[in-house]
Amino acid sequence: MQQQTVYDRYKKEIYRIGWRLQYRVRKIKQREGATDQIERYGATFTESADDKMLVEQLLDQLPQNGRALMDMLYMQGQTEKEVAGKLNMSQQGVNKWKRKMIRQLSETANSQHY
Repeated sequence: MQQQTVYDRYKKEIYRIGWRLQYRVRKIKQREGATDQIERYGATFTESADDKMLVEQLLDQLPQNGRALMDMLYMQGQTEKEVAGKLNMSQQGVNKWKRKMIRQLSETANSQHY
């Protein structure tokens, strides 16, 4: 078996984080309707603030359309179908853009050592 490169490891981890975020937001939305209650999951206020600042810095480096798409999907907890309707795109197009933006976030995070 080939040894996994650092880039591949971080890329895989960024995808995993994305899926976890999406799942967590959906669960919170179903249960409470709020997406910004991170403190309930064991993170302190300082850790939460640091994480939010890091995410904002990474998202600021995305193109405007990509940033809006990621905000709708992960921060607002909308489904790909809902986002596709708002952006007049196909659901498959939203999925491709999402994957592209996650890949770009992964590359940025890896290259800048966040």
